[in-house]
Amino acid sequence: MSGYEKKDVQKLFTELNGYEKKGVDITLNGLAASPMQVVQAHILREDVIYMRDYVMNEKGDIKELCFTDVIIQK
Repeated sequence: MSGYEKKDVQKLFTELNGYEKKGVDITLNGLAASPMQVVQAHILREDVIYMRDYVMNEKGDIKELCFTDVIIQK
């Protein structure tokens, strides 16, 4: 499972699914993504880490969660 334990994958999916249910937009490299798409990207791309960026609204609530890939130099 390319470095990810099954429990870690389930935890990430549950977390992102919770955000989605609260109406938080999720993007992956600038494109709208579902929790499953983000999880799959994490599993399939061993040479990449994903940086999270939390975008807040005027009340301080999370309105968008952006994942941007950062290539690991080997």
